[in-house]
Amino acid sequence: MNESNSDQQIETEIHKALLARSNGNEGQARVCARRAAGIAVRNYFEQKKFPINHKSAYELLLTFINQPDIPSTTRQNAVNLTLRVTKTFELPVDVDLIEEARSLCDQLSRL
Repeated sequence: MNESNSDQQIETEIHKALLARSNGNEGQARVCARRAAGIAVRNYFEQKKFPINHKSAYELLLTFINQPDIPSTTRQNAVNLTLRVTKTFELPVDVDLIEEARSLCDQLSRL
């Protein structure tokens, strides 16, 4: 994937996440944040020539978490982005997935 195109897609997903949050739709904000992170992870894997087999953003994040030599902060961002919500649709920890996605994308752009 073209890097500027993927950067544009990431920014679009982050914008959608922020818009969803401002409209009170935190579930959609989480989905968009994960998609943004998935685009960055896919781009990272493509640069590393890692086979990805058209996985979803969630699957890409799970695969990424298990890679050796990933910086701990980057890995934690990815872990947070894979957290499942509780029965009351809350995350089990207090994190902002939009910020987690931004951090992960920024870090991957420098790896």
